[in-house]
Amino acid sequence: MEIDGTVCVVTGGAGGIGRALGEALVAARAAAVVLADVDETGVATAANEIGAFGVGCDVTDEVSVSGLVEQVEDQHGPIDLLASNAGFSIDGGLEVDDDGWRLLWDLHVMAHVYAARAVLPSMLSRGSGYLVQTVSAAGLLASLTSLPYTVTKHASLALAEWLSITHRDRGIRVSAVCPLVVDTALAGRFSLDMTGEMANPADVAVAIVDGVREERFLILPQPEVADYAAMKYGDTDRWLGGMARLWGRVTG
Repeated sequence: MEIDGTVCVVTGGAGGIGRALGEALVAARAAAVVLADVDETGVATAANEIGAFGVGCDVTDEVSVSGLVEQVEDQHGPIDLLASNAGFSIDGGLEVDDDGWRLLWDLHVMAHVYAARAVLPSMLSRGSGYLVQTVSAAGLLASLTSLPYTVTKHASLALAEWLSITHRDRGIRVSAVCPLVVDTALAGRFSLDMTGEMANPADVAVAIVDGVREERFLILPQPEVADYAAMKYGDTDRWLGGMARLWGRVTG
């Protein structure tokens, strides 16, 4: 899909990948770019600085997401691309409390569900539209730092796959963005997962725009993620053994 002349919405847009993607979409001459975030002040500032529109939205609340879509459609017209990008992490394994699990489930799964529910009817009626989900390499592989992050990101990838399979013949395209650690406020939570240099959000944003133009399902800003995934699914037992040894080295 070509970006020029489209209406684009990016959630989690106050900073990090969301803001960088908004800037890249503006540079690609989208007709309107709307950044949405629960941080209303931050997203207003970010939008003003990059030439976009800023809207407050809590992506874990379906009413808020529906209101965002309605507001954008009323003010700018039908949404061509919705990038569901908001995310967070909580360190730990099984000991993470239920509230923590619910938060990450709501952010990484239900937020994408709410976005798709809100925007797909209009897209389907027009026979075109694009959904972008920021999943993380943890959705393909694993995060040693956070069990709930790993589990919910796997679920996010499964959701994106299902949406792509079931809506492809009706003109809907879906991309899952799976970067390794990116230089954002979230990066400090992934110290055990850092196997190389952190990616720059601007470079991730460029990779997303290129992936959308090529209509690729998996967008891998760091190409080595494909190699890691090939190792995992080519010989899963060997991969699990290697990850267990890595876990022992970093925690022993």
